[in-house]
Amino acid sequence: MKRLLQIMMFFVLIYSSVAFANLVDTVSMVKPSVVGIGIYTPTGRQKNQLFGTGFVIGDGTYIVTNNHVIDKELDDDLLQKLAVFTGKGPAAKVRLAKLIATDEEHDLAILKIEGQPLPALTLAQSNFLREGSSIAFTGFPIGAVLGLYPVTHRGIIAAVTPTIIPVDDSRQISIAMLKRLRDPYLVYQLDATAYPGNSGSAMYDVKSGEVVGIINKVFVQESKETVISKPSGITYAIPVKYLHALLKKHNIKR
Repeated sequence: MKRLLQIMMFFVLIYSSVAFANLVDTVSMVKPSVVGIGIYTPTGRQKNQLFGTGFVIGDGTYIVTNNHVIDKELDDDLLQKLAVFTGKGPAAKVRLAKLIATDEEHDLAILKIEGQPLPALTLAQSNFLREGSSIAFTGFPIGAVLGLYPVTHRGIIAAVTPTIIPVDDSRQISIAMLKRLRDPYLVYQLDATAYPGNSGSAMYDVKSGEVVGIINKVFVQESKETVISKPSGITYAIPVKYLHALLKKHNIKR
């Protein structure tokens, strides 16, 4: 029995080492396609404001993020523009962007940047991942404070769950919940922790680097945890199938 346990532990260690090696290579491949999303104010004291994360797809000029990340009112008097921040730390560069497509229901947005294309990520097929599948995501947690330094988290798909949960008392139902009750959709619940600033991060397969979802720190959490007085901090992600549908609707090649 002892010998059997030793053999099992050996193979677990080998598997873990291989998985870690795969992730090291995958993160290196993914990071050049991860960008910051925010506002550029050429006339302001603080020219760059970082609100969330995005990632590059398609021909290298399209950026995906959460709709709530870019849902900010721009001040025309200050010449404010939507911006994509590339690079890292003090060497970060600003690329002006235009909003070309949104899906408020699934909290998705697509921007298009000016200038030379960036390295793009590959989107996975629309099939849902099985619970227990290994994933990782790279973004800018608390980026407004810590700056443009990409951080990677890893975990598993803990559950495939609907965006709406039932409530015991009708007084707990908000207007937003009523709207989503008409057509609840499935999202990923993760065994990994995202932070403010991670919204819009690409969630990807640790082996292939293919994008399987989009991290959502606010929108889905509000739907599922509205009735909880002390939110759990569980992280959710929007499955990539909804991004495929948005790209198809706007004839954007992926």
